[in-house]
Amino acid sequence: MTQLAVDDLTFEVRESSRRKTLEITVDRDGELVIAAPSGTDEQLLRDFVLEKRLWIYQKLAEKAERRRRLPRKEYVNGEGFLYLGRSYRLKCVPPDAQKAPLKLAAGRFQLREDALPDARDHFVRWYSARAADWLTARVNEQARRLGVEPAGVTVQDLGYHWGSCGKGNRVYFHWKTILLPRHVAEYVVVHELVHLHEPHHTPAFWRRLERAMPDYEQRKSWLSRHGIEVEGI
Repeated sequence: MTQLAVDDLTFEVRESSRRKTLEITVDRDGELVIAAPSGTDEQLLRDFVLEKRLWIYQKLAEKAERRRRLPRKEYVNGEGFLYLGRSYRLKCVPPDAQKAPLKLAAGRFQLREDALPDARDHFVRWYSARAADWLTARVNEQARRLGVEPAGVTVQDLGYHWGSCGKGNRVYFHWKTILLPRHVAEYVVVHELVHLHEPHHTPAFWRRLERAMPDYEQRKSWLSRHGIEVEGI
């Protein structure tokens, strides 16, 4: 069983031989997931959902509200911008201070004052370039370990998705992946590469992912709880 419908709620069921308890999480895009020990009876899952139903509705409402109220970044001195999980303060510098409109140096993002009108575009380009380099290196490294041959890496805006596999074994990542902590971004990479073995979120997919990354549930849980926090850029 990979899906469970309870009234108006639909869950993806992820079973693991390592898990001893039941847990419900709400993904970044509102997907509901039940993590369960292997072989858990369906009625036990249904009873657990009914027990947690009010909590689930509350979390779904909180996600929607947080996304609606998410503050946009202000491109002013001292504003913090994430890069691989660490926040770096912004410093606006005179036009003649540096050649590039935006760079990370001396522990700060440095943005030329004449680039302020297009500040977000400069950040997106900077993040996208760094993401392409970093993610390509991680994909090449993990692909060898997992025995897959991705056709290449594309970094772009994927909406509410962190990653995706396209035709011809090409892997896609949201440019915001580079804002995540390293261990969480690595989870996104391994998750997508495992899809080259198992295209769908079947029990076989999650078993293979667990073999490749035994602590994936902790990384996945962090992403579900905190991933929305990087959306304000």
